[in-house]
Amino acid sequence: MREVRPKKNLGQHFLIDLDVARRIADTVDACPDLPVLEVGPGMGVLTQYLDTKPRPLKVVEIDRESVAYLHQHFPRLSDNIISYDFLRMDLRRVFDGSPFVLTGNYPYDISSQIFFKMLDNKDLIPCCTGMIQREVALRIASEPGNKQYGILSVLIQAWYRVEYLFTVDEDVFNPPPKVKSAVIRMTRNEVTDLGCDERLFRRVVKTVFNQRRKMLRVSLRQLFTADAPASPAFFEDEMMTRRPEQLSIPEFIELTNRVARELQA
Repeated sequence: MREVRPKKNLGQHFLIDLDVARRIADTVDACPDLPVLEVGPGMGVLTQYLDTKPRPLKVVEIDRESVAYLHQHFPRLSDNIISYDFLRMDLRRVFDGSPFVLTGNYPYDISSQIFFKMLDNKDLIPCCTGMIQREVALRIASEPGNKQYGILSVLIQAWYRVEYLFTVDEDVFNPPPKVKSAVIRMTRNEVTDLGCDERLFRRVVKTVFNQRRKMLRVSLRQLFTADAPASPAFFEDEMMTRRPEQLSIPEFIELTNRVARELQA
């Protein structure tokens, strides 16, 4: 069977550097003994190294041409090649409800959606590694006070320790992307409860970062209605003069609890 043709509509950029593929595969070793789910294996350049590790491996691929290629070249994995859209999967059914490591050379255009799904299944995914657009990796790993610090930084770092491992140049892909890539690893931290309403936490973080240049006292007003406004004292607090990139995760938790009290009042 001939090689798979990269499809622009699927955001496919096939990794062709075997050394980079091996290094990405080795990132899962930080979470030993857990099975691995690879997203978007394509022609299996990463799969071939993951398959040598002494642990169960499954791969999920939406491209039917790639699925056919994988069945032909990785017959040992045939029962573990899932032809489906990762974003629509019930992850509790992948390894019968057991935790697993998530990895892959993630499509750039859905990497953020992949990580939101990871957060929705954080108790199933103690470790997530892989390659994404460098700009997104910097955003995830960014600390407060940095212009890259944003929604993904806060929501992911609330539950995961983030390691920016290494940068990958454009020329190791077919076709070469227009941007650099990066490999990261996210490992669950010790947090089991944020100490606030998790759904409201997400809502607060997204609301203020969607107007990141504005002070909190401006952006937070949209969480309230004319019939149920926040008290004047709520917006007079010193924290309300700050912008979202200036808040640490504990401060976002504190802010969420303040919003919750106002909404209940």
